[in-house]
Amino acid sequence: MLYLLCTTVLVASISAYGQPSPPSAVQLLRQFGGAPNGLARYQYLTAVMPLLSGDDKSLARQLLATVDSELGLYNEAVMSFPFDNRIAPPRATPLPMPDQWQAEDAAAAIAKLAATRHIVMVNEAHHDAHTRELTLALLPRLRALGFQYFAVEALSPKDTELMHRGYVAEASGSEYLLEPLYGEIVRQAIRLGYTIVAYDPEHVSVADRDSAQARLLYEKVFAKDPQAKLFVHAGYSHIDKTAGNLGSGIEPMAMQLRRLSGYDPLSVDQTQFRDVAIGGLDFGFYSDVASHFSSPVPYVLRQRGSGAIWSSDPQQHDVTVIVPPAFGRDLDVNGIMKSDVLRREVMMPRPPFDASQRPAWLTLGGQRLPYRISTELCVGQIPCVVEAHDPGEPDDAPPADRYTFLHGRSHNLLYLFPGHYRLRAWDVSGKTLQQQDIDVAAH
Repeated sequence: MLYLLCTTVLVASISAYGQPSPPSAVQLLRQFGGAPNGLARYQYLTAVMPLLSGDDKSLARQLLATVDSELGLYNEAVMSFPFDNRIAPPRATPLPMPDQWQAEDAAAAIAKLAATRHIVMVNEAHHDAHTRELTLALLPRLRALGFQYFAVEALSPKDTELMHRGYVAEASGSEYLLEPLYGEIVRQAIRLGYTIVAYDPEHVSVADRDSAQARLLYEKVFAKDPQAKLFVHAGYSHIDKTAGNLGSGIEPMAMQLRRLSGYDPLSVDQTQFRDVAIGGLDFGFYSDVASHFSSPVPYVLRQRGSGAIWSSDPQQHDVTVIVPPAFGRDLDVNGIMKSDVLRREVMMPRPPFDASQRPAWLTLGGQRLPYRISTELCVGQIPCVVEAHDPGEPDDAPPADRYTFLHGRSHNLLYLFPGHYRLRAWDVSGKTLQQQDIDVAAH
């Protein structure tokens, strides 16, 4: 996870010829962190991107993906940073086929497996908010099983008022928390009665980070409550049960927490089997599996007969979750598929793909309803952000959903749980352009 520095904005240096020179990585982070809001961060990154190259450009693309996600531009987030860290399953692990396996709702299946566990760990791809849908669905199920602690990787321990306030704020931790679904995860966890645990250490090296994470979780939870039940939301390979994916000599947080607590975590991976090429052609083992099964929500595969849940790498994870493609035809199942896992290709975008068409998974399995919005709320100001808030929360709280009009479309959809909301439109300065109260009624 990348913590973003919130310092004053630096003016980009100008060369002797009057041309802007590319900022260093430190300057990039400072100017990004000093911007007053997500839309300002977006405008800074898109302006400076043409000046960058190499690692600095890759960093900027990662930051842009984070901001896209924060602004409700979920397709654009994955397209900005088509990060393919997926590792091919071991050769000894055959890919599942529908004659032997069947799809099952991941949240329901994982809850059954969690009934006898004290630790459940689920990972995410930070810039892909689709990998947060599962955690949101698991929160009430695990709470009903007696899980009382919820650990959030992105949180800072400095936000001591979080539990009392009930929602995250800009100072609560990393940029990831400002994305609407992540904000909803924390909000729902507090409402359900979880004790929120911030366990990501500050000012430690990459090599020491997982050790510090495991130690903090043990000290904050199991040292005080040996019979505790803990639900952990983490990133990527921190939930691995064996070393190897985090670099030489680094034991993952899950591996170390097992040793400290004496409890074997239920490790759930959902970063290996997900769509990294929204609107493009995704070759490889993800397509080979996902093209044979169908589900509107993240799913696991249960073996016919034995009832076993499939894991693509049982030494690393207990459960592999398949995240459905953002769009039903995104896998090109009628085209030519290549399975060369040593050379995975991503070709983007593919016409007539419309990146501004918001993905249907935002209904969260039909729980949230579409609400039509238009640029009329923006009173002529483009770009413009439109978001829906709980009426009792301030403007700087993560909204229930948001969408950013950049150009082109004059209307789009928010996806909202039934209820009453304050709809607000604002510009790059953060100024409110227009707001109104709305009701989203259940069908």
